[in-house]
Amino acid sequence: MAVTFPKSDEINDKRKGGQMGNGFHDFDEHESIESDEDDDSGSPGPLGLLVGEHPRVAIALDNGCVRICDISDTDEFILVKSLPPVKGRVLSVTWSTDANYIYSGSSDGLIRCWNATLGNEIYRITAGLGGLGNGHELCIWSLLSLRSGTLVSADSSGSVQFWDSQHGTLLQAHSLHKGHVHALAACPSHNRVFSAGSDGQVILYKLSSSQSTSSNDINSPSTMKRWIYVHYVRAHTHDIRALAVAVPISHEAADIKPEKRIKRARRAENPISFRYHKWAHLGVPMLISAGDDTKLFAYPVKEFTMFSPHDICPAPQRTPIQLVHNSVFNQRKLLLVQSSQKIEVQLLQLKNVRTSGGFTKNVVVAQVNSKASQKIICSTISNSGALFAYSDHKKPSLFQLKRDEVGKIKWDVRKRELPQILPFAHSMIFTHDSSKLIVAGHDKRIYVVNVGGPDEVKSELLHTFTPLRKSQDQELPPTEPPITRLFTSSDGQWLAAVNCFGDIYVFNLEILSQHWFISRLDGASVTAGGFPPQNDNVLIVTTSSNQVYAFDVEAKQLGEWSKRHTYALPRRYLEFPGEVIGLSFPPSETSSSPSATSSSVVVYSSRAMCLIDFGLPVEQDESDMLNTKDSRAMNSQNFNVKKRIEVKKMIEVKKEHNRRNFEVIPFENPVLCLGHTSKNSIFMVDKPWLQVVKSLEGRPVHRHIYGT
Repeated sequence: MAVTFPKSDEINDKRKGGQMGNGFHDFDEHESIESDEDDDSGSPGPLGLLVGEHPRVAIALDNGCVRICDISDTDEFILVKSLPPVKGRVLSVTWSTDANYIYSGSSDGLIRCWNATLGNEIYRITAGLGGLGNGHELCIWSLLSLRSGTLVSADSSGSVQFWDSQHGTLLQAHSLHKGHVHALAACPSHNRVFSAGSDGQVILYKLSSSQSTSSNDINSPSTMKRWIYVHYVRAHTHDIRALAVAVPISHEAADIKPEKRIKRARRAENPISFRYHKWAHLGVPMLISAGDDTKLFAYPVKEFTMFSPHDICPAPQRTPIQLVHNSVFNQRKLLLVQSSQKIEVQLLQLKNVRTSGGFTKNVVVAQVNSKASQKIICSTISNSGALFAYSDHKKPSLFQLKRDEVGKIKWDVRKRELPQILPFAHSMIFTHDSSKLIVAGHDKRIYVVNVGGPDEVKSELLHTFTPLRKSQDQELPPTEPPITRLFTSSDGQWLAAVNCFGDIYVFNLEILSQHWFISRLDGASVTAGGFPPQNDNVLIVTTSSNQVYAFDVEAKQLGEWSKRHTYALPRRYLEFPGEVIGLSFPPSETSSSPSATSSSVVVYSSRAMCLIDFGLPVEQDESDMLNTKDSRAMNSQNFNVKKRIEVKKMIEVKKEHNRRNFEVIPFENPVLCLGHTSKNSIFMVDKPWLQVVKSLEGRPVHRHIYGT
């Protein structure tokens, strides 16, 4: 099935998230909401729907039919009409830019033009005549209609053809792919077209104008426009199945105002840049490709040849994992592992790990499957390890873990009751003392539930927060974006809630009121955060632009460290590979030594980790690049991740006076989770990419044998 919207039925919605600016504000003071009016210069403005109209889609079906449907206000498909069936399967469909015509491509090698209103066929094109195919043996995998009146087709012969949509005549044909061409996309100005297929290549074609002179009149040159091949990029290891062009609606670090930037010494630039944030800006179109290798790559549309592709998700489908340092079960460490339809509690066995980089096999002590195979959205486990909870698309559930030293069954799981009023959640977390469960519901409210002690059966709803930007909005229904992340302080006083756009709401759990609102930082989303166990009034957050912020929560202001260093971080950290996905604080100690009270954190992406000590000076780099060969922290040993999760424990300890602040250590394999087991040791769960590739059904493209 293929679905496409007519261009004239696009809805001019307000951009979600409201304010795109940066900064933070006192919850009680007046806040002015700024509108983001930046737009791509080559992109046409969306056309609004008339009152009472619904979005309309064309759906291509394998039975040879094309159905035209309206989408109701309740997101239901309402059949308007079906076009006459054709021989073979309909594989692709697109609307003309004025929504008066529908073009369909099928497995018989034909492209058909239909009248969208009357439903009759106007003309048909035999696509195999212009490319390398043989007519009816051709599959038309993708179609693209441009504002210039050009229709682009992609087929199974590896050909990309440009047609005059008014007359159905061939304008140009390019046969540069070495296999099926599955996807097409165009930039907003429709003067660049991208194609991708089973050879793993993304190819750029550009509309070029050239002067030609008529044979009758040499003084009257005419302009001829042609689609020329520009460049190709191969980042995927397997077939590319989809392409899309998106325009970011959120600021990143590169969009910081010039007066806020710190001037740095000039250095020699690399001929090809690998930094995503050098080109990914607000309103700048980007191309996104998706392949059978489970990879997503982003490319700059206008500077396609200048930058390397950005791996959006180096570790796809990252497994949510949470560590319990000192459980009530003899202070043993536990892991909560969330899958799509089950929750596992695993016992972390570290006694047999005696060397740096050693492996350990975990023991599953409890497993809970979701009811009726509902997909699990979020989960959490208490610091005591005795309680854990999850939420699917129906409701949240709470469980208690017990251990019996006498019977044959040493571990037992018992379900606890939660208030019926709780909706399903986007995020949840226990307070540090394990007495309260905090649920961020899909209804944009935050629920505080008293779960009581281990002998309690029922739970009690204590309070409901409604995240707000202004105090005068307290009587209004919730209008803020959904909450996707929650952090609590170890003293139980503060709760930080982050919405999907990066706004932060700070609540005081002692007096049950909202304390502070922090608007999104430089327009970037929040990727990780937490309260250091050594200082409950400090909130550390990282953003999608890999910036690190430290907030003084009680004073409602940016911390002194951030005021001095946020916009002057070392180059080695600015070149940090990948996007920060998590952070880990060393556990608090009772020692009175200075090292025990200093605040440090390890931030990590799926590719590397970085130690940040807020008590050490921030030293700038002299060289441009890190010598990653000398700083490898992993060996090349692989292990099976399908049967079990194995944890790599690194006990490489550095003395305090020899430690370098903002030291970046690359990983050998994509890392799913990282956490401290003690002050000087950490564990990590990695996912060897070689094992992922071997588990794929298809072969890599460089060994693939193509054919229809």
